[in-house]
Amino acid sequence: MGRDPARQPAEAVALPLEVGSAAPSFALANQFGETVANTSLVGGSVVVFFPFAFSRVCTDELGQLRDNLELFDAAGVSLVAVSVDHKYTLRAFADANDISFDLLADFWPHGSVTRAFDAFDEVHGYAERVSYVLDGSGTVRAVVSSPHGQGRPIADYARAVGSVEAAL
Repeated sequence: MGRDPARQPAEAVALPLEVGSAAPSFALANQFGETVANTSLVGGSVVVFFPFAFSRVCTDELGQLRDNLELFDAAGVSLVAVSVDHKYTLRAFADANDISFDLLADFWPHGSVTRAFDAFDEVHGYAERVSYVLDGSGTVRAVVSSPHGQGRPIADYARAVGSVEAAL
Protein backbone atom coordinates (compact mmCIF):
# COMPACT_ATOMS: atom_id res chain seq x y z
CA MET A 1 0.00 0.00 0.00
CA GLY A 2 1.92 3.03 -1.22
CA ARG A 3 1.16 6.63 -0.58
CA ASP A 4 0.25 9.11 -3.26
CA PRO A 5 3.16 11.61 -3.38
CA ALA A 6 0.66 14.38 -4.13
CA ARG A 7 -0.86 13.85 -0.66
CA GLN A 8 2.45 14.38 1.15
CA PRO A 9 3.06 17.88 2.53
CA ALA A 10 6.48 19.47 2.07
CA GLU A 11 7.61 18.64 5.62
CA ALA A 12 6.85 14.92 5.10
CA VAL A 13 4.31 14.69 7.93
CA ALA A 14 2.26 11.51 7.59
CA LEU A 15 -1.34 11.83 6.46
CA PRO A 16 -3.70 9.32 8.06
CA LEU A 17 -5.60 6.58 6.27
CA GLU A 18 -8.94 7.71 4.98
CA VAL A 19 -12.26 6.82 6.60
CA GLY A 20 -13.75 3.90 4.69
CA SER A 21 -10.39 2.39 3.74
CA ALA A 22 -9.26 -1.05 4.87
CA ALA A 23 -6.76 -1.01 7.71
CA PRO A 24 -3.53 -2.96 7.15
CA SER A 25 -3.07 -6.30 8.88
CA PHE A 26 -0.56 -6.44 11.70
CA ALA A 27 1.00 -8.71 14.28
CA LEU A 28 3.25 -7.14 16.93
CA ALA A 29 4.66 -8.09 20.33
CA ASN A 30 2.96 -6.50 23.32
CA GLN A 31 4.68 -5.38 26.52
CA PHE A 32 4.75 -9.03 27.70
CA GLY A 33 6.26 -10.39 24.47
CA GLU A 34 2.94 -11.93 23.36
CA THR A 35 1.97 -11.51 19.72
CA VAL A 36 -1.16 -9.44 19.18
CA ALA A 37 -2.63 -9.53 15.68
CA ASN A 38 -5.46 -7.45 14.33
CA THR A 39 -7.27 -10.73 13.63
CA SER A 40 -7.27 -11.49 17.38
CA LEU A 41 -9.14 -8.29 18.24
CA VAL A 42 -12.80 -9.24 18.64
CA GLY A 43 -15.35 -6.74 17.36
CA GLY A 44 -14.04 -3.30 16.63
CA SER A 45 -10.79 -1.79 17.81
CA VAL A 46 -9.07 1.49 18.46
CA VAL A 47 -5.44 1.51 17.33
CA VAL A 48 -3.57 4.40 18.96
CA PHE A 49 -0.18 5.39 17.52
CA PHE A 50 2.04 7.40 19.86
CA PRO A 51 5.63 8.68 19.57
CA PHE A 52 7.43 7.42 22.69
CA ALA A 53 6.84 5.85 26.07
CA PHE A 54 7.88 8.03 29.00
CA SER A 55 7.56 11.32 27.10
CA ARG A 56 5.41 13.87 28.93
CA VAL A 57 2.58 14.14 26.40
CA CYS A 58 2.43 10.39 25.69
CA THR A 59 2.39 9.57 29.41
CA ASP A 60 -0.48 12.02 29.99
CA GLU A 61 -2.39 10.83 26.94
CA LEU A 62 -2.09 7.10 27.66
CA GLY A 63 -2.97 7.83 31.28
CA GLN A 64 -6.23 9.41 30.08
CA LEU A 65 -6.95 6.32 28.01
CA ARG A 66 -6.21 4.12 31.05
CA ASP A 67 -8.55 6.22 33.18
CA ASN A 68 -11.33 5.98 30.57
CA LEU A 69 -11.20 2.30 29.60
CA GLU A 70 -14.94 2.03 30.30
CA LEU A 71 -15.56 4.18 27.22
CA PHE A 72 -14.00 1.50 25.02
CA ASP A 73 -15.38 -1.45 26.99
CA ALA A 74 -18.93 -0.07 26.78
CA ALA A 75 -18.59 0.29 23.01
CA GLY A 76 -17.28 -3.27 22.68
CA VAL A 77 -13.99 -2.23 21.10
CA SER A 78 -10.46 -3.36 21.94
CA LEU A 79 -7.88 -0.69 22.72
CA VAL A 80 -4.25 -1.13 21.63
CA ALA A 81 -1.47 1.44 21.48
CA VAL A 82 1.52 1.23 19.12
CA SER A 83 4.92 2.92 19.28
CA VAL A 84 8.37 2.29 17.84
CA ASP A 85 9.69 1.58 21.34
CA HIS A 86 11.08 -1.86 22.24
CA LYS A 87 8.77 -4.26 24.11
CA TYR A 88 10.98 -3.99 27.22
CA THR A 89 10.55 -0.22 27.25
CA LEU A 90 6.81 -0.67 26.86
CA ARG A 91 6.75 -3.17 29.75
CA ALA A 92 8.55 -0.70 32.04
CA PHE A 93 6.21 2.07 30.90
CA ALA A 94 3.09 -0.05 31.49
CA ASP A 95 4.33 -1.07 34.95
CA ALA A 96 5.23 2.51 35.90
CA ASN A 97 1.86 3.86 34.73
CA ASP A 98 -0.48 0.98 35.65
CA ILE A 99 -1.51 0.42 32.03
CA SER A 100 -3.40 -2.81 31.44
CA PHE A 101 -4.25 -2.56 27.74
CA ASP A 102 -1.82 -3.83 25.11
CA LEU A 103 1.13 -1.63 24.20
CA LEU A 104 2.54 -2.92 20.92
CA ALA A 105 6.19 -2.64 19.90
CA ASP A 106 6.74 -1.65 16.26
CA PHE A 107 10.47 -1.73 16.98
CA TRP A 108 11.86 -3.89 14.18
CA PRO A 109 11.69 -3.54 11.32
CA HIS A 110 11.56 0.01 12.64
CA GLY A 111 8.06 1.41 12.25
CA SER A 112 6.88 -1.03 9.57
CA VAL A 113 3.30 -1.29 10.88
CA THR A 114 3.23 2.42 11.69
CA ARG A 115 4.26 3.13 8.08
CA ALA A 116 1.56 0.78 6.76
CA PHE A 117 -1.00 2.83 8.69
CA ASP A 118 0.42 6.08 7.23
CA ALA A 119 1.27 7.17 10.78
CA PHE A 120 5.09 7.32 10.63
CA ASP A 121 7.01 10.59 10.73
CA GLU A 122 9.84 9.90 8.27
CA VAL A 123 11.73 13.03 9.31
CA HIS A 124 11.87 12.25 13.04
CA GLY A 125 11.59 8.44 12.96
CA TYR A 126 8.59 7.96 15.24
CA ALA A 127 4.82 7.61 15.15
CA GLU A 128 2.52 10.54 14.57
CA ARG A 129 -0.31 11.09 17.04
CA VAL A 130 -3.03 9.37 15.08
CA SER A 131 -5.63 6.81 16.16
CA TYR A 132 -7.93 4.69 14.06
CA VAL A 133 -11.34 3.41 15.10
CA LEU A 134 -11.90 0.19 13.17
CA ASP A 135 -15.07 -1.83 12.79
CA GLY A 136 -15.10 -5.62 13.11
CA SER A 137 -14.11 -6.07 9.47
CA GLY A 138 -11.06 -3.80 9.81
CA THR A 139 -12.50 -0.79 8.00
CA VAL A 140 -11.45 2.65 9.24
CA ARG A 141 -14.60 4.29 10.65
CA ALA A 142 -13.02 7.32 12.36
CA VAL A 143 -9.63 9.00 12.76
CA VAL A 144 -8.49 10.92 15.84
CA SER A 145 -5.27 12.92 15.50
CA SER A 146 -3.41 15.87 16.94
CA PRO A 147 -0.25 17.81 16.11
CA HIS A 148 3.18 17.18 17.67
CA GLY A 149 3.26 18.10 21.33
CA GLN A 150 -0.50 17.90 21.84
CA GLY A 151 -2.41 14.93 23.16
CA ARG A 152 -5.65 13.74 21.61
CA PRO A 153 -8.55 14.74 23.87
CA ILE A 154 -10.58 11.89 25.35
CA ALA A 155 -13.72 13.69 24.12
CA ASP A 156 -12.52 13.11 20.54
CA TYR A 157 -12.32 9.38 21.26
CA ALA A 158 -15.81 9.43 22.78
CA ARG A 159 -17.21 11.05 19.63
CA ALA A 160 -15.30 8.70 17.33
CA VAL A 161 -16.27 5.54 19.20
CA GLY A 162 -19.86 6.78 19.54
CA SER A 163 -20.09 7.44 15.83
CA VAL A 164 -19.14 3.86 14.95
CA GLU A 165 -20.66 1.98 17.88
CA ALA A 166 -23.85 1.27 15.94
CA ALA A 167 -21.86 -0.24 13.06
CA LEU A 168 -20.07 -2.75 15.29
